[in-house]
Amino acid sequence: MDTFNFEKLIAWEKSVEFFDLIMIKTEDFHNNKSSYRLKEQLDAASASISMNIAEGTGRYSKKEYLKFLYYSRGSLYETVTLLILLNKRNNLSDENLQFLKAKAMEITKILNGLITSIRK
Repeated sequence: MDTFNFEKLIAWEKSVEFFDLIMIKTEDFHNNKSSYRLKEQLDAASASISMNIAEGTGRYSKKEYLKFLYYSRGSLYETVTLLILLNKRNNLSDENLQFLKAKAMEITKILNGLITSIRK
């Protein structure tokens, strides 16, 4: 079966898995109005991590590719912040927050390595 170049990247694969974990760990959050908007933002930010990696691989220059990897890293940081906010609202347990933050840190290291290798 044919695959796209981005599907071969560990950063992309891990970010897709991260998105899935977030969907599982936050599917039963309390449905109050303020947290609902945070959950929507969380879904969008966590999806955009892998989407920006994929979009970057479709660009023609290293400079553009790097720009999308930076966007991906920014979306990852946004996702972690939203997880922290949901935790503060008691919509995400301390245990799930720490678990997801550890996964995010792993992706950060992989993304930073990818960025470094492309900048060379």
